[in-house]
Amino acid sequence: MEQFLITPAMGKRLIAKALANYQPVNEILKSGTIVIIAGTTNGYVAEEILSKLGQIDGFSKKRFFRGVVIPPSQPRTEDGRLPDESRFPGDVVIVGGEWKKGLTIFDVVDDLKEGDIIFKGANALDVDKRKAAIYVGHPQGGTILASLEAVVGRRARLILPVGLEKRVNTDLDELALEINSPGSQGPRLLPVVGEVFTEIEAISILTGATAQIVAAGGVAGAEGSIWLTINGKPQEIEAAQELITSISEEPEFSI
Repeated sequence: MEQFLITPAMGKRLIAKALANYQPVNEILKSGTIVIIAGTTNGYVAEEILSKLGQIDGFSKKRFFRGVVIPPSQPRTEDGRLPDESRFPGDVVIVGGEWKKGLTIFDVVDDLKEGDIIFKGANALDVDKRKAAIYVGHPQGGTILASLEAVVGRRARLILPVGLEKRVNTDLDELALEINSPGSQGPRLLPVVGEVFTEIEAISILTGATAQIVAAGGVAGAEGSIWLTINGKPQEIEAAQELITSISEEPEFSI
């Protein structure tokens, strides 16, 4: 067993690398449609998948989000958006292996079919139940409700890349009931059924090792970090060590 520190930025990169090598993603990448809905973690996912396709030119994760969580000292709207969204590039929509620049989930949701993949980030994570919930600021439910039309209506596949830093210890349905009640203030919360994909799943896919979170926190850039123990065969632990070392200098996400 070995222990490793993973910063939030390292975690996002780790998740992205694994998803770019995830068999269900590779199976649909060339023959179907993949929608990577804008979000900070999904920006890393888009980088890895577009790089794999040789189509990274023109993409930047810098403003690849709608709402975003930033310190209270920085200006933002009530629903978490930046005051100036003029540089928002749209979502990443890949059809038959080709990036269709400028499109969003709203442009293609009616065309999604069984097996197509939607990546949507999350804001709260129940690790034990492998369930995630999404903050909603839009009065019509935003991108997640648009996505669910295809997921529930036509069996598109919903994958939820979410870092372990977003774990909570209260039942997500109970939280949503409270937060969404009349008279409450701030964003709403929507628990969703989808494939939760964290650093733990990423390590398993990329190395074969198993991981669990044992501690968390830090300072001087390590805020939000997690400590993982990794178990496996010697070669699996060695692969995990090499993998984590390769992303150890991942810079903090910057807007």
